[in-house]
Amino acid sequence: MASDPYSNVVVDLDALRGNFLAVRRLVAPAVRLMAVVKADAYGHGLVAAAGAFARAGADCFGVAEVEEGVRLRQAGIAGEIVVLLGLPPQGIAEAVARELSPVVFQRALLDQLSRQAVIQGKVVGVHLKLDLGMGRLGVEPAAAGELAAAIASLPGLRLAGVLAHFPLADDPGATELCREQWERFQRVAAALQNNGQAGERPLLHMANSAALFRFPETHADMVRPGISLYGYPPADPAPVAVGQELNLRPAMSLCSRVLQVKELPAGRGISYGHRFITTRPTRLAVLPLGYAHGYPRALSDRAEVLIAGRRVPLRGTICMNACMADITELPEVAVGDEVVFLGGQGEEFIGADELAARHDTISYEVLCRFGAANRHRFVGDEAV
Repeated sequence: MASDPYSNVVVDLDALRGNFLAVRRLVAPAVRLMAVVKADAYGHGLVAAAGAFARAGADCFGVAEVEEGVRLRQAGIAGEIVVLLGLPPQGIAEAVARELSPVVFQRALLDQLSRQAVIQGKVVGVHLKLDLGMGRLGVEPAAAGELAAAIASLPGLRLAGVLAHFPLADDPGATELCREQWERFQRVAAALQNNGQAGERPLLHMANSAALFRFPETHADMVRPGISLYGYPPADPAPVAVGQELNLRPAMSLCSRVLQVKELPAGRGISYGHRFITTRPTRLAVLPLGYAHGYPRALSDRAEVLIAGRRVPLRGTICMNACMADITELPEVAVGDEVVFLGGQGEEFIGADELAARHDTISYEVLCRFGAANRHRFVGDEAV
């Protein structure tokens, strides 16, 4: 039997559930909430996170690819599962069989999707994606009517939703542009609704976490929170304030153990390149975690970890599987003591946004990297 790893990601399922309920309270009861669980639930574990959200009342989930939707169905997750990156040809039959709802943005695959729906005796709800300035996936508004008409004309398909995405909702300098995009979305969506099947109106959804906080008028029929469900508000100061009021709780920690304690004299170089040289007799803790665990090498000499409830600096270049912390001021630290790279210990806390700011990225990337590179351990009343 394999031994436990030195380091692992710890995910608090109770925090995930609490975050979902906090965001749920922010929108009107009639507004649906799509729990975005793509990218392995931002590194938190796809099935476990979706299960926590489902137990909190989620009935719609956003994934990136068919494989993620299949995993959720295999785990017993009910409700609507929207495939945000659409369908590759080889995934169409599986998507229909698993009753997934694909996002569509081009005509090419609709005929194949329709044929599979008819063969399997099902009706597939599709969500039509508009590009209103993101410059990513989506059909240009001028061509959206033709695509909506094609959906309405094909057997086995129905227009379940119309969506777009805000590229600048977290930018305080882009408020007017965001409002213009929202107004344009409403105009285009209203025209598309006239092309839908009689008696049905597709759900309109555009608000991500930032828009959900900053622009309540954009909640429409459904909102799509992502980062806020995992305990972090978007970067803009206004959403941060709202996030604090909601008591969002970061759900992920990255923890390890002290592998070795050693004494070094003054003038001793540490790690590759000797980018740090001791200026005094120094006590070091060698930690079995490095960039192979998703911890950025760019944080060498630029970050801290928590040991014995206190912040201590990392020294020298971060290695593939190890790094070193200066514990000169903590003589009580011993081999086997817990080390927290992300999360809380005692009264101290290191967040993903702090680590992101120290090497010019965003909390989303930090969470995804840690989650992808480490074994998960789930805690909380809902952990099994």
